Amino acid sequence: MRRRLLSGPAPRLLTALLLAVVASAAWAAWLGWDQHRDVQPDGSQTGPYEAWQVIGLVVTLLVPVCWAAFRGHAAGAVAGVTAGLTIAAAYDWSDDASGLFVIGVGMVMVGTLAVTAGVCALIGAVGRRQPQGRAHE
Repeated sequence: MRRRLLSGPAPRLLTALLLAVVASAAWAAWLGWDQHRDVQPDGSQTGPYEAWQVIGLVVTLLVPVCWAAFRGHAAGAVAGVTAGLTIAAAYDWSDDASGLFVIGVGMVMVGTLAVTAGVCALIGAVGRRQPQGRAHE
């Protein structure tokens, strides 16, 4: 019988911590550098983020979330990515003088929690459908 180096809650905690760091770093890489709003010719403002930046962040985080879910660490993936993006958003937006950044941070937290849980559930369902081996042949 092989003995696992990490057993118990340690792999789940390690997965959550690792993905929190990855999520925060991905936020900084994709969204952290763009801090100005664009003024359109009609006077309206957009930004500070472009759609391609948010899509890049999502695609970047999809890879480690799927990896963790395939390895059976869905809870760590959900908790880690949610915590990482929530902390990054709170840090990035905390200089907002109106105080409304708290609502945006809450929306990031709830949205990230919902989407990562959905992705992990989908990965788990697909993983259960695949045959585990050729034992019945």
